[in-house]
Amino acid sequence: MNFKKTLLASLIALGLTGAALADITVGVVLPLTGPASGLGIPVKNQIALWPKKIAGEDLKVVVLDDATDPTTGVKDTQRLVTEDKVDVLIGSAATPVAIPMAAVAAESGTPQLAASPAGLPPGKDKWTFRLPQSNDVMAYAVVQHMKKLNVKTIGFLGYTDAYGELWLKALTAEADKNGMKIVATERFGRADTSVTGQVLKLTSANPDAILIVASGSGAGMPQKAVVERGYKGKIYQTHAAATQDLMRTAGKDADGTYVVSGPATVAEQLPDNHPSKQAAEAFVQQYEKAYGPNSRNQFAGHGADALTVLEKAVPIALKKAKPGTPEFRAALRDAFETMGRTVLAHGVMDWTPDNHWGYTNETGVMLKVVDGKFVVEK
Repeated sequence: MNFKKTLLASLIALGLTGAALADITVGVVLPLTGPASGLGIPVKNQIALWPKKIAGEDLKVVVLDDATDPTTGVKDTQRLVTEDKVDVLIGSAATPVAIPMAAVAAESGTPQLAASPAGLPPGKDKWTFRLPQSNDVMAYAVVQHMKKLNVKTIGFLGYTDAYGELWLKALTAEADKNGMKIVATERFGRADTSVTGQVLKLTSANPDAILIVASGSGAGMPQKAVVERGYKGKIYQTHAAATQDLMRTAGKDADGTYVVSGPATVAEQLPDNHPSKQAAEAFVQQYEKAYGPNSRNQFAGHGADALTVLEKAVPIALKKAKPGTPEFRAALRDAFETMGRTVLAHGVMDWTPDNHWGYTNETGVMLKVVDGKFVVEK
């Protein structure tokens, strides 16, 4: 009898220990190669700096390369949810990949922290939460800045994919509200090496400002093309271009360009009363200690913010279930939706059941490239 009691007690203890030590498994899908690699690599670099535990539980991170290809991204995601049975997905940093990933996340009941502003039809983002600011929020900041500079007409030069189309939609809505007109719209592919034809059409329309919608190193080529055609109006870039790659690829042709960004990239320039200043400075100090001066960018900041979100949500979810179970994944999703106001390096986030974007119109920070550096516009 004593032997049976001892055996039973041992089995219970082992069960409790197993629950306490269950790994929290994070599946990461990022463009580490291909046209959007300049976005994915910084996220991966920041995730490599994460601690080994969250809320006392061991943290396991599985990183896969989507190669900036939606088909590859979906296969990666399917592997993570079926074989690795991840508790949460992060990715992709490429919008055309993040969108089909969301379907896999929903079907498998796995929460997704998208590292790009993935637009989804109403009701299709139950399991998807965005780490980047919405295009609507950033378009608001861009158009308000244009308004200050008396811009009346706008030219659009953007990607042919979802990122470009979502930005065109957001820009059009904000422009209409503020009495501005989009007088020319041109598109190009991520892998294109020239936009000469498109730029000729844009410059012939002679808009007061041109918005270039591109990302990472891909933002430099259209930037140079616009400048080299002698365009004298104002040039704007989106938050996907808020990286040193813009200056590296466009060189001096980047100077004078306005770039909308989250606060994380300009931590030291934020006023002391900015809610994200402390979080942004902590991100910058950690990242640049590991990867060198001026290595910070918008996307690395999303990697830091993902950790902040998990460190707040995981303890809430652990009260309901243990990692590695459908119940924990559902509890984690619910925690994202109800955890309330959360200060991130990129702004103040407050996801709700009706809003999985979370950021407010005060989020966007307008920068100007001056002598190869980002400077906050006052």
